[in-house]
Amino acid sequence: MELVCPAGNLASLKTAIDAGADAVYLGFRDATNARNFEGLNFDEKTMREGIAYAHRHGRRVFLALNTYPRPEGWPLWQTAVDRAVDLGVDVLIAADIGVLDYASQRHPDLVLHLSVQGSATSYEALRFYHEQFGVRRAVLPRVLSLKQVQQLIAHSPMEIEVFGFGSLCVMVEGRCLLSSYAAGKSPNTHGVCSPAAAVQWVETPRGLETRLGGVLIERVGHGENTGYPTLCKGRYQVGGNTYHAIEEPTSLNTLDLLPQLHEAGVAAIKLEGRQRSPAYVRQVTRVWRAAIDSCLRSPGSYRPLPEWQQTLARVSEGQQTTLGAYARPWQ
Repeated sequence: MELVCPAGNLASLKTAIDAGADAVYLGFRDATNARNFEGLNFDEKTMREGIAYAHRHGRRVFLALNTYPRPEGWPLWQTAVDRAVDLGVDVLIAADIGVLDYASQRHPDLVLHLSVQGSATSYEALRFYHEQFGVRRAVLPRVLSLKQVQQLIAHSPMEIEVFGFGSLCVMVEGRCLLSSYAAGKSPNTHGVCSPAAAVQWVETPRGLETRLGGVLIERVGHGENTGYPTLCKGRYQVGGNTYHAIEEPTSLNTLDLLPQLHEAGVAAIKLEGRQRSPAYVRQVTRVWRAAIDSCLRSPGSYRPLPEWQQTLARVSEGQQTTLGAYARPWQ
């Protein structure tokens, strides 16, 4: 199983490679990628340096071109595909059919992966992308149970990559509308959930209040920690109670499932977190490198070490983890 790690900047890319990543994924500093935050991502100079660093160490670089272009912005996505080829990326990760069509027609030798933003959850969908655009791998949305993943791989015409660790969202990837409701920009088209310009933190007598697009979504006491705001993980008054009515902050952690994922034929484990720090990248990459190596050496005797779980818990949202949709005991 390949270990695919996040690289939100050059420091994180080098950290991931040094910590044992087989591949890193990154994006341009524009709306073509779904982590279009200020201060993140790569310009041409840093991307060239990052690609050269990865290739010197025998690792691969995946470019996430995984948002959906608007008609008036289509030239930006075309240019991004061409830039990716000129820079020498190993893989292009895309979601939009138009982008995939342009890439496959203009650059037939470019390796294409289907982004999680493509929301492909059936082998019929995977067959379509494989036959029409020559896509070689798909990243599955985090809404499928382990049984469903196993069945999908059994009938898939391409490699399958799954998320192993990182922040969870209640929305199906590629289908989120909440951010655009409050902030006027969709992560699917503008590449950013909760754009910084729409975020406000205000000290009040009742505590630190967080607003997104003017919507109050969190209030914490003085001295308490607060995470970066998203609507789906805000607290709301419902029926006279204030709580995380849509989703609690938590992170996916599938360390316990590695033998089953390996047996099912998963080609790669992906770690979420391009918006996180190099220190986060170092910690999670080291844990997952050790875990995958241990599993591949002896799947039958593999057990996640307590220190691995403790490390991941410390860098998880809300300092708690879950198996998410993978664990559905009623199935």
